Amino acid sequence: GRFGLFGGRFVAETLMPLILDLEAHYEAAKTDPAFKAEFDNLLTHYVGRPSPLYYAERLTEHLRGEATKVGKPGGAKIYFKREELNHTGAHKINNVIGQILLARRMGKTRIIAETGAGQHGVATATACARFGLECIVYMGAVDVERQKPNVYRMNMLGATVVAVQSGARTLKDAMNEALRDWVAHVDDTFYCIGTAAGPHPYPAMVRDFQCVIGDETKVQMQKAEGRLPDSIFACIGGGSNAIGIMHPFLDDPSVEIFGVEAAGFGLDKKHAASLAGGRPGVLHGNRTYLLMDKEGQIEEGHSISAGLDYPGIGPEHSWLRDSGRVTYLSATDVEALEAFHRCAKLEGIIPALEPAHALARVFDVAQDRPRDHLMVVNISGRGDKDLATVAQYDGEALDDMT
Repeated sequence: GRFGLFGGRFVAETLMPLILDLEAHYEAAKTDPAFKAEFDNLLTHYVGRPSPLYYAERLTEHLRGEATKVGKPGGAKIYFKREELNHTGAHKINNVIGQILLARRMGKTRIIAETGAGQHGVATATACARFGLECIVYMGAVDVERQKPNVYRMNMLGATVVAVQSGARTLKDAMNEALRDWVAHVDDTFYCIGTAAGPHPYPAMVRDFQCVIGDETKVQMQKAEGRLPDSIFACIGGGSNAIGIMHPFLDDPSVEIFGVEAAGFGLDKKHAASLAGGRPGVLHGNRTYLLMDKEGQIEEGHSISAGLDYPGIGPEHSWLRDSGRVTYLSATDVEALEAFHRCAKLEGIIPALEPAHALARVFDVAQDRPRDHLMVVNISGRGDKDLATVAQYDGEALDDMT
């Protein structure tokens, strides 16, 4: 469960038997053809996979035009891996389906989850409704307020949403409360973690379930262009959508890989870029890069996106950063908002604020690449959930719109 110096499992003694039991069941499930068959069947007929690989023609031509204006001859050809078209509107459902099947295999009837932007909470509530399982979702009170549509969706699906009032009342605090719940209900409860972080085996398990993104991208790009892409982009919070598209390409040296963190108000101000502005430490059961003060206390992250304001990152990303295999960049709130609007107007696709961060850097890098450079960006979620946030930043109110 280690990625170089990162990962591992740093948990209370009460949780260790649960973690070991989970690991044993997952290792058995990975080699069970029946488990894989059920997982693949649900991804096809319930989630709606494979998600399309879409050539963003107008965005490509727009960026080529901008490159020409400043005397640059380039302008990469941009494709979108359209995870926002999955059932529930994001990549989160891929991992949730796998974990819920594992929970049923273990005989667990009570499912708990944490959520920030609400997409993992919605996916978990959806899968629990599908299989008739009790579902409790922990969500920071701040995120409950700014992600009301997703809270309503979770309630409609039969989940109980617990608004967490401690700390900054965001994703980190929701995860703290979920872990406390797990300790208190060890017999019947399965903790469905939404990102590629936490104690082993979660980072590896979430990655494995999300690798369907990259596996599909390889096949689809071969069909569309006859070769692999030259570069891949994904946003990074905890990092599940990113590791899902990145991991199948790690052993392909010709493919550049980029992750984009949330720079918030700026890297010298309030942000959530733990790789750019953090240092190694332990949080939520694993060693990784974290935002910490001089005394080692966890600092609060900030991002316009509720899904990217976690003050840490998945341990595999920490290892990939230190090894140099992946280049990690960052984008501010303002840059993400600009990318959000540009994508909507040029392609008729309203992205979530999370992948809008990746798009912000795609706009820069694409202009510096030659025209035969093939670039794929993972559009990991759709922007319905973020419309109130965007409207507020734009000085409008949805209630005033007619």
